[in-house]
Amino acid sequence: MIITALLWGATPIIEKIGLAKVDPLVGVTVRSAIVTIGLFIILFLMGKGRELIEVSGKNVLIFGASGVMAGLLGMWTYYMALKMEATSKIVPIAASYPLVTALLGALILNEGVTLPRVIGTALIVSGIWLVK
Repeated sequence: MIITALLWGATPIIEKIGLAKVDPLVGVTVRSAIVTIGLFIILFLMGKGRELIEVSGKNVLIFGASGVMAGLLGMWTYYMALKMEATSKIVPIAASYPLVTALLGALILNEGVTLPRVIGTALIVSGIWLVK
């Protein structure tokens, strides 16, 4: 997880630099195209190409909806905000998505609401308020 944190922590800096002279939608498109090519290469190198064609129609719709929500609309709005504001302000706000996940998890997936989750949620809200 340390490597993940380092990669995700450095990425907004690179994106902010890239967005200096590039429209956010163009940036998302370039990013997504490169990621897609990379995913296909890794998928086939790992011998999982057959699994790709065996994915059910239902799961294609589920992952497709996720891709449109997070990979297209989420990244596009994030890039627009990143282009206009400081990374140190935008990234913490964008990273507050666990609030939405916790709420929807409780409402849709019937996941329990525990004291640690409530405290964690309150800390996230406090952090966002402090960054603003």
